[in-house]
Amino acid sequence: MGTTAYLDFNATAPVRPAVAEAMAAAMRISGNASSVHAAGREARRLIEEARAAVAGLVGADPANVVFTSGGTEAAALALAPRAPGDRLLVSAVEHPCVLAGGRFAPDHVETIPVDGDGVIDLEWLERRLATTPVPAMVSVMAANNETGVLQPVAEAARLAHAAGALVHCDAVQAAGRTGTDLESLGVDLLSLSAHKLGGPQGVGALVRRTRSVPVVPLWGGGGQERSLRTGTEPVPAIAGFGAAARLAAADVSGEDKICELRDWFERSLRTISPSAVIFASGRARLANTSCFAVPGIAAESAMIALDLDGVCVSSGSACSSGKVGRSHVLAAMGVSPDLASGAIRMSLGWSSTREDVERLLKAWRRLEERFAGRRQASVVAA
Repeated sequence: MGTTAYLDFNATAPVRPAVAEAMAAAMRISGNASSVHAAGREARRLIEEARAAVAGLVGADPANVVFTSGGTEAAALALAPRAPGDRLLVSAVEHPCVLAGGRFAPDHVETIPVDGDGVIDLEWLERRLATTPVPAMVSVMAANNETGVLQPVAEAARLAHAAGALVHCDAVQAAGRTGTDLESLGVDLLSLSAHKLGGPQGVGALVRRTRSVPVVPLWGGGGQERSLRTGTEPVPAIAGFGAAARLAAADVSGEDKICELRDWFERSLRTISPSAVIFASGRARLANTSCFAVPGIAAESAMIALDLDGVCVSSGSACSSGKVGRSHVLAAMGVSPDLASGAIRMSLGWSSTREDVERLLKAWRRLEERFAGRRQASVVAA
């Protein structure tokens, strides 16, 4: 990344070189994957190889992988009422594309509360599933995009299935970073996105546990993707997704090194800023994610200063129109508005180095020194 320390992988990961090569090769193929001639068959081959790679990443049958334009469309495809009056339960810390309920009417969507670390309340879920009418679907993410906290998806799926509900899981952040096996999670539908894996933006997938799981198409058309997502397939993007999925599957074992780098950062941060709060630090998290705040340091000011020092991080969800505002995730966790307004997210990935983290720490030390001077000046003035 040159002179920039890029530490915002949860927003999007830099494209891996092998992915760019796979996409460039695919762009040299002129055929439409729906055509029966040689060029069309070659395009179809690339799509089906990518489908197998994506399926392999999550332990699924390739026949149950539907390519979409990204994680948001995959969630919208999954979250559709199967009958009038269907109800949906979503965790309070879901990504906005799930929290909005897809095509469920707003008054048919209920939120599952979370504890102070952002983990869903399974007892509340079990009680709600026992009421009438039984919710038709439950959606719980595998890993939170802001804090990295892992959810008890398998337990939630067991409760939902016992009550007769379907289960969707947003695995966009978890896939390729932690074990994300479809059968182990026990969910019916799983949504993925390529650009979190070092693949291209603009392509994702919805994965079904079996073909018997009902999916309501968003629109009609030419019948591509088994008529579940019609429209001419973007072969280069899908080929890139496949390449990224293969690389991510091979790199899962490398998460231990990333975890060591994340933990070293957090220890160093507490040395620089003893009052730093690291959200959900006592719970199971993605190895690559650290979400923290220092009382008195606003996120907007911190991000401007860090950006000027060549450090790329995020505040809250990068999918919220680029705005720096209070996180709905931290609000659901009961974090005070003042502390939440300072939340910064650092997220690591395939190209991250110790030097990147050192650059962040040096920049943060300068930032802390400036704010410490202002605090001291305000005390003297008082």
